[in-house]
Amino acid sequence: MSPGAQAGEMPVAAQGSAFSRFVQRIRRRYAAEMDLLPPGAPSRDTLQSTYEALLARGHDTGAALRILRQLVLERLARLDCDEQAPLATVTLSVTLLAEFALDAALRHALAELETVHGRPLGPDGQPARLWIIGMGKLGARELNVSSDVDLIYVYDHEGETAGVDGRGRLSHQEFFAKAVRHVYALVGETTEHGFVFRVDLALRPNGNSGPPVVSLDALEEYFLVQGREWERFAWLKSRVVAPRAWIKDGSAQALRSVVLPFVFRRYLDYGVFDSLRVLHRQIREHAARRSAGRPERANDVKLSRGGIREIEFIVQLLQVVRGGQFPELRTRPTLEALQRVAAAGLMPEATAQSLARAYEFLRRVEHRIQYLDDQQTHVLPMGCDEGDGDLGWIARTMGYAECCPFLHELDGHREFVAQEFDKLLGANEGCKTCGGPKGGKAAAPDLDALCEQLPGQLRERIGRWRDHPRVLALREDARNRLSRLIARTGQWLLEGRVSEEAAVRMADWLEPLLRRESYLALLLERPGVHERLLRLLGAARWPARYLLRHPGVIDELASEALYAERFDAQAFEQELEERLRALRRTNEDDDESLLNLLRRAHHAEVFRTLARDVEGRLTVEQVADDLSALADAVLRVTTRWCWQRLKSRHRDEPCFGIIGYGKLGGKELGYGSDLDIVFVFDDQDERAQEVYGAFVHKLINWLTTKTAEGDLYEIDTALRPNGNSGLLVTTFDAYAKYQQGRGSNTAWTWEHQAMTRARFVLGGADLQARFDAVREAVITAPRDEAALRTEIVAMRSRVREAHPVKPGLFDIKHSEGGMVDAEFAVQFLVLADSGKHPELVPNVGNIALLQRAEAAGLLPAKVGQRAAAAYRELRRLQHRARLDEASTQVAPAPLEAERDAIHALWSAVFG
Repeated sequence: MSPGAQAGEMPVAAQGSAFSRFVQRIRRRYAAEMDLLPPGAPSRDTLQSTYEALLARGHDTGAALRILRQLVLERLARLDCDEQAPLATVTLSVTLLAEFALDAALRHALAELETVHGRPLGPDGQPARLWIIGMGKLGARELNVSSDVDLIYVYDHEGETAGVDGRGRLSHQEFFAKAVRHVYALVGETTEHGFVFRVDLALRPNGNSGPPVVSLDALEEYFLVQGREWERFAWLKSRVVAPRAWIKDGSAQALRSVVLPFVFRRYLDYGVFDSLRVLHRQIREHAARRSAGRPERANDVKLSRGGIREIEFIVQLLQVVRGGQFPELRTRPTLEALQRVAAAGLMPEATAQSLARAYEFLRRVEHRIQYLDDQQTHVLPMGCDEGDGDLGWIARTMGYAECCPFLHELDGHREFVAQEFDKLLGANEGCKTCGGPKGGKAAAPDLDALCEQLPGQLRERIGRWRDHPRVLALREDARNRLSRLIARTGQWLLEGRVSEEAAVRMADWLEPLLRRESYLALLLERPGVHERLLRLLGAARWPARYLLRHPGVIDELASEALYAERFDAQAFEQELEERLRALRRTNEDDDESLLNLLRRAHHAEVFRTLARDVEGRLTVEQVADDLSALADAVLRVTTRWCWQRLKSRHRDEPCFGIIGYGKLGGKELGYGSDLDIVFVFDDQDERAQEVYGAFVHKLINWLTTKTAEGDLYEIDTALRPNGNSGLLVTTFDAYAKYQQGRGSNTAWTWEHQAMTRARFVLGGADLQARFDAVREAVITAPRDEAALRTEIVAMRSRVREAHPVKPGLFDIKHSEGGMVDAEFAVQFLVLADSGKHPELVPNVGNIALLQRAEAAGLLPAKVGQRAAAAYRELRRLQHRARLDEASTQVAPAPLEAERDAIHALWSAVFG
């Protein structure tokens, strides 16, 4: 019950459904049939039994369906107004009635036509099928009680009917057109018993000028050649609703492969904003014309400002823009779509809940308006003075004692909806001079005029676009968007909000993407994204290169929570699994789709971390932690999906592990780092080596293959036993024997150095415990310290020789006193002393290990602390240089203190 209900109000039952003039007529006219519909909400079974009972009483198909409709609506009015049934009970019941009636009508029509013309046959002699596609609320299973049904009729194959005794053959087009007319006669025509549903075919290809029924091939061609943006919103909720037999046998799935690519584009599709704006403006203008001079029509709960249609538009816009890349958003019912939009972070949860409450409230009001006289209207009655009037009845059946609190609640919901709609599709407030969404038909400034107003570097860069083929090839609306975008950028430059360097980099980034007009639309529609992009590009050079390789990630800048969050591995994996389930529902879960799904998700997370990094929200260590956690998550998901799709797999879960080395093992990954990996298995099955070999090849292929979305990681397996000459995947026992020096085939010292940074990344808990034991045994084993020192110093010399430094410069990583010196010193300390000092065993990173070594007395006072601080600073500078694509060989003087600290460490460890 609504919060507006008052104590002492008139009981709803006193003037509930009996007030409805429509219900009164039904109860008078069909008193003898009222008991045929079993108690409760109508279901498919009760509809069938009631329909059969009506046929048994001598009614023909059309009459039985019409009377059935009267009985169902009387029942729903009683459940809704007298018993306050949930909205879903009403909408689903009306939808079931429509599906049942269309199925019965089509079966009846086809049976009659086949006796004259024979069966329609496909190319291989199989029966040709006609599908009835429900659009809008019918497709979404949310019909209102006096809805019309928006239908499109599609058949699967061209051909001819078989004929009867050599006569009566028709083309499928002619045959199914006759069937459509028969269905309309049974469902849509008005007789003494009324109608079953008003039928509207205006959404079919070419609208009212098109044929009543089209082939699947013709529909696909129409989408490719003539399909308009607003039709994508119409087809978003499409669903085959009859005949039921062909839904059950799966043949109706053929339609999905045609519809889905039309509705959902592979890229983020911000170009639809303008299309939806135009459509919405037309609807509002139509509503205004209808209400001109008729004030009673101005209060339309569906079409007026803040009405049902605006809620639907909000949800559908977010679905169409992003549904191509985020399949979990693809759902038809409005309330379910709101939940998914909020779960995807595209709308605050509180906003989604408020919109859902508004939607339910407005839909329940809509039903009460229609119960009054069974009219397809959404206009609220006028006149609140008399408590026994139509408006008073609506208020009471909504749970209010009188009109005023009801109207107050109604206004609150509609105002909230209108504000949210305007926020999504409203004015472009980022630029007062560059036009924008509400700029209507105002001419955009041309490039010549704009260039005169821009500062030097940017003027020269934009000036090159005057005769650029990509710019000249743009459609007029895209060229206008480009001009407005440049104008806004110029305005921000004058205001000091962005730098000229950032603006020039944006032009460099945008130029290769001009043919993909959705990016222009996104930046124009989202001033916040535009400004954040400029800040990002102004801060460093590498983000522009990343954005050029993966331009779709720019949409991540739209998130208000971007800078406040950190990478969440559990949420990342859950989202990927939800997207996989969504792809499975539409049979789109082929390998290529999953490869692209993984890449889009990975690139988006890398970009989020990059944006936080450049804004100074993360330290270098936090960046490495997040990128390493992302790599772990990608490996887990890819391993699961590859195993599930491995044809030769012999068990449900693999007995398999991944060991990370280097930066992955030490959780020090940077942008673009490859993954040093060793694969092991622990499976006694005689087929194991062959199965896991095939599995690892598949896994590496999934991780490294370049698709249209790019790749994930480069994989380096050189640290496996026997390096590149060894097996790609080995048993864990063979790995353990190799590392622990049992037998003639044993690891080298440099491999033990690598083991200090090794980490078990993926696999079962038992296998992880065994790996941890092997690692500890290897790094704590007794060693000849002098020999170890000699080998590590020799290895350091070879590494330095392989990375020459220009005279007079200091290489942050490879010069003496650089990062590698600190890393080799730590590796020596771990291998030489962790047996006596177990606090050095955990893989906690170089900085923490230096601090622990000093605390254990293995380093002179302050040497470990100073070296740790120096290493942190050098790592920060290296990271910054890579972000700005600058050299890591720098003048030595500014880093003298850091060099001295690491020299002191080297001297303390190696003498």
